Amino acid sequence: FPGAIAALILGLLQGVYTITGFDASGHTSEETRNAAREVPKGMIHSVFWSAVFGYIMVCSFVLAMPSVEEGAAQGWLAFPWTMNQSTMPVVLKDILIIGIVVSNFLCALAGLTSCSRMLFAFSRDGGVPWFSGALRKVSKEHRTPANAIWASAVLSIIATLYGDAFIVLSTGCAVFLYVSYAMPIGAGLLAEGKTWTKKGPFDLGGASKLVAFLAVIGCIVLVIVGVQPPNEKVGYLLFWGIVALIVIWFAVERKRFQGPPLTEEAVRARQAEIAREEAQLGGAG
Repeated sequence: FPGAIAALILGLLQGVYTITGFDASGHTSEETRNAAREVPKGMIHSVFWSAVFGYIMVCSFVLAMPSVEEGAAQGWLAFPWTMNQSTMPVVLKDILIIGIVVSNFLCALAGLTSCSRMLFAFSRDGGVPWFSGALRKVSKEHRTPANAIWASAVLSIIATLYGDAFIVLSTGCAVFLYVSYAMPIGAGLLAEGKTWTKKGPFDLGGASKLVAFLAVIGCIVLVIVGVQPPNEKVGYLLFWGIVALIVIWFAVERKRFQGPPLTEEAVRARQAEIAREEAQLGGAG
């Protein structure tokens, strides 16, 4: 029984990386028409279809193994071992592998979208210590934050140059994503009904706090699972990353970064600034 529970929890890792589609939906909200309604729909669709196709793929993969015990013993090589053992036609194998590569490419593309939009948004609000002026610029031709996109792409390539660190970095990115989700969801859970009283058109009503609470618990479970052996180095990365962020915040950023606009006057000023920038690009069209 304990082994079954452990296997179930480890199985949750299959869903960790699907969050990139969910994440990208939120970060492209400024480029989405009727974002207050369409972005939540996009998030729900990304999670739903990831769950459906991911479950089908995992079931197919396990059923295709000649021996689950032997397959599990292969570790990271379980997939190529299973494909080599399979008696399916070579053409079908190639189609399947190409489909998986394309899916991974789209997943990485969604991750790049999230990264570039975050880099752009933080630069616009002064949250990036260096090169904020360049990173916040929007291409007039493509109406996208081109500098932030290219910077994110280059940094992503640099991060893969040291091959031994690739697994730690890729898993660490997923773990840090869940930490970044748990923080604002937890803050919203505490603020709802107190300082946060006005919601948008996508409102869960009375279920809001329950969903938020379960989401925070889910994030914590996934973070714990994500740092278990053989990914214990991810735990070290998480720990020292949080320590570095705390030190940088109290040593430098707390004095430099003013934070997002909170007062009504500051919000109006920021909206006017964004409207001027949109006008220079030819309107919000």
